[in-house]
Amino acid sequence: MATETNQLRVRLVTPDRVLVDAMATAVELPSKTGYIEVLYGAAPLLAELGAGDVTLHGADSVPTRFNVSWGFVEVLPERVTILANDALLPSAIDLPRAQEQLERGHSLWSAAGDSAEAYAEANRVLDEAQAKLASAAHHE
Repeated sequence: MATETNQLRVRLVTPDRVLVDAMATAVELPSKTGYIEVLYGAAPLLAELGAGDVTLHGADSVPTRFNVSWGFVEVLPERVTILANDALLPSAIDLPRAQEQLERGHSLWSAAGDSAEAYAEANRVLDEAQAKLASAAHHE
């Protein structure tokens, strides 16, 4: 059992509100280059968030999984601050809307032509939609 001294303070913040301010033994989160897991005492890190699930381990009385899309994470030895553009509980994901977003991403991909910027935007839309659909499916 973890003691208070080896837990991380985890804050998940969106432009609208603070979703989580809790203690946890570990937190998994999506970075642009893949998932990372943060434990107490981790080296400082500033990273760009990708689309996917933030999972809190060992947190009491708070939801432990949130789907996030884009933002930044600051890791310090005793705390993790996640600044997300958007964050939802998996149960709050609108499946028809996420499916529409996936279809829009495919359309953007098909219409991108020679534009690197258009492909990047299509990939962002596709990644976000796929992460939402996977999160909602994992919830069911």
